[in-house]
Order: sequence, then structure tokens, then C-alpha cells
Amino acid sequence: MLAREKPRPEATPKPLPDRIGEPSVFKHVIYIIKENRTYDQILGDMKQGNGDPGLCIFGQEITPNTHKLAEDFLLLDNFNVSGKCSAEGHQWTDASIVTDYIEKNMRAWFRSYPHVQEDALVYSPTGFLWDNAMKYGRSVKIYGEASIPVFPKKTTWTDVYSAYLKGESVEFTNHTTIEPVKKILSQTFPSYGSHEFPDVVRADVFIKELRSYEAMEGDNLPELMIMALPNDHTGGTRPGLPTPRAMVADNDLALGQIVEAVSKSRFWENTVIFVVEDDSQNGWDHVSAYRTVGLVISPYSRLNKTISTYYAQPSVIRTIEQILGLPPMNIQDAIANPMTDCFISKPDLTPYQAVKNIIPLDEMNPPLTALNGKALHFAKKSLLPVFDKIDSGEDDLLNRIIWHSAKGNAPYPAKFEGDEEEEEEEEF
Repeated sequence: MLAREKPRPEATPKPLPDRIGEPSVFKHVIYIIKENRTYDQILGDMKQGNGDPGLCIFGQEITPNTHKLAEDFLLLDNFNVSGKCSAEGHQWTDASIVTDYIEKNMRAWFRSYPHVQEDALVYSPTGFLWDNAMKYGRSVKIYGEASIPVFPKKTTWTDVYSAYLKGESVEFTNHTTIEPVKKILSQTFPSYGSHEFPDVVRADVFIKELRSYEAMEGDNLPELMIMALPNDHTGGTRPGLPTPRAMVADNDLALGQIVEAVSKSRFWENTVIFVVEDDSQNGWDHVSAYRTVGLVISPYSRLNKTISTYYAQPSVIRTIEQILGLPPMNIQDAIANPMTDCFISKPDLTPYQAVKNIIPLDEMNPPLTALNGKALHFAKKSLLPVFDKIDSGEDDLLNRIIWHSAKGNAPYPAKFEGDEEEEEEEEF
């Protein structure tokens, strides 16, 4: 097995070493985890890939940075998640495996819905990626993953965004139940438990910290940075929150700003950025319900082509491990294919220029009094307590809400979502 081959002392640095323990040109890995979208929803309008534009609701106009990054670097049109929902998804993205408890409680969740690993029964005995990195002496920092923000209940999205525009911030504290995470968790980067914090706020915090590392002598930037960038999940059409397309545009702009800042920093030449969705729970896709958006961004990844190799989340974990010289944690990352065809030997240090958003980030969902018909029905559904937090089990309903917000009364693509009865459609 390739994972067991001994490193060769004469090996020279390359983007993705042939064997674990051989040198990489990369010193820093930024691992960005988004929330719940499929390939067709975001990139289905890209002619370079195997997409269905009829299923694309957050295309070029809404996600210009995701599209430009896929064009400037590489388009992965066969990248897949490994789980069906966020309770699994964050275990696959963070640990490359799920526990027996997760598998046996799918759709039941009688004990908990462990979106942010707050339940010890979801902790794999083989540990998380950050455990593996720290065990082998790598410096690690977590931005928002495996944690939730605690803040005054009266805080609204508008409060947070207004403060951001003024250069201010609102009060919050990030909370985690995982002891090793406490010492490496950013307390200035908002975690994710609900929808109050725009992703541009998160990007702003990270960029300021990146610049502080630039101002230091030497290279003190963490070798592994794991970041939650979750607002492409959306809050449906709940009044008081931005529209779904505005939240996805916020997510896209934040990603573009982060990549631009890194690419214009002195760390760009030895940094690689991986972007994944934790799962494809809230969406539809004409190829597979598991197909999602994945990006590989680095000076050695400007391939300007489509790559249709099958990759999944354990492939990203395995690639990160191979770059940082970490052995696999478990059987899943041990057998995963490293993402070898996402790198070339000659770097292109051209910085990335973020694309400004077209959709206003503060395009708000209308109040109930301004709505009627299906729009009113779905706005009321979006206000249900089940949607107060993330992924509380009404996946099909949220998908229909998001589809209607983008497509109006166009027929819902139920055949790409499974065999759920179309109860919501039958009410009209």
C-alpha cells in the first residue's frame, strides 16, 4: 500500500510528495469547509464540466468567485461528499470516517444532531485531522470548525452586518466541547450554529490575522488552518435574514477575499487551499446526490482545465496528510486516492483578484405581510423552530423552499432528490 511506503532520503520537494514523509513545496494548508451544496446548484452552468444548467440556481451571477477560481485553477466535476447530512459530513471532513453511532442513528438522532461534534459518541477513536497534525508536531489553528458561537439572543443578522460596515464587532464567544480544540480555536472568528454572522465578517477576521502574521519576523503562520465558511447553507426565506441567493453571494465573496489576501501575501508561494462542502444535503444533482463543489487553489494548481477523476472528502484529507507528512488516521484516508492530478511542477505566482458581488449582501427576505401563495407558505415554514438551528431534519422542505426562492413556480426537480412524497407541492 502506498501509504506504507518509506520516504526516500533523496526525494526532492514537490507539491504532492509521492510518499508520506517526503518533502513538499507547501508549508501551509488552508482547509475551508462550506455547507450543503451540490455541484449542479453552483457550477452546473459551467460548460467546461458535466453540469446541468437547468438545475443551477446559484450560478455565475451569484457565485462569480467560485466560477473564476474553477476557471483560473481547475474544475473538479467529479468531486463527491461521503455522507448524506452535516451530522456525518463534518466527521468525514474532519476525521475521514464516521463512527458506528452515526451510521446506526441516521435520520433518527434521538440523542443529538452532532453538526459541530458536540457529542462524544461521534468522535472517532482514530481522532480528527487536527489531532493527527499536532501529534506530529505541526502547528494548527481552527477557525470556526467543531464549535458554536455564543452571543446575546437579541443579536440579529442586521446587527452584525451593520457593525461590520462600521468597522465594529458584536459580542460573542466560541464554544467547543472538544478539549484539544480549545487551545487552537480562534475566539475572534465566529463559529457556526445559526445564521447571524455573515461570511464576509469571518473573512475580515481571517485576513486581519493573516496580515498580523505577515508583520511578524520569520514564518509563524500555522501549518494547518481549518476554517468553517458556512453561509451557503442559507436560512431559507425566513424574514429577518438575507435571501438564499444573498447568503450564497456572501459566502462566495468571502471565499474570493480570502484567496485574494493569501495570494497577495508572502505566504502564497508555499500555501495550498482546499475548499469542500461538508455534504450535499440541501440540493439536487443530475449525476449523483453525493456530487459537490471542490476546489484546489495554489501556485501549483493553475491548470486551467477540467479534472473528472473521482475524488471524495477522504481524498482531500489524504492529500493534506501527504503534504504535511502525516500518516493516515484510519482505513478511509489510507485507501483514498491522493489528488495527484491537481498539481503541476512549475508554479504560477500570479495573485488572485476577487470578483465583487453582484447580488447585494443585504438583500433581505420580505416580511410575511408582503407575501402570498407559495412564497408566504414557504416563508412561514422557514420560521418553524426546526429551522432555528442548522440541519434539524427537514431537508426536503428546505430544498423546496430554496428552489422556489430561485425558480418560482417552476416544477421542483424531485426525481433528483429521492422518493419523498411531494407533500409541499400538493398543498397548492
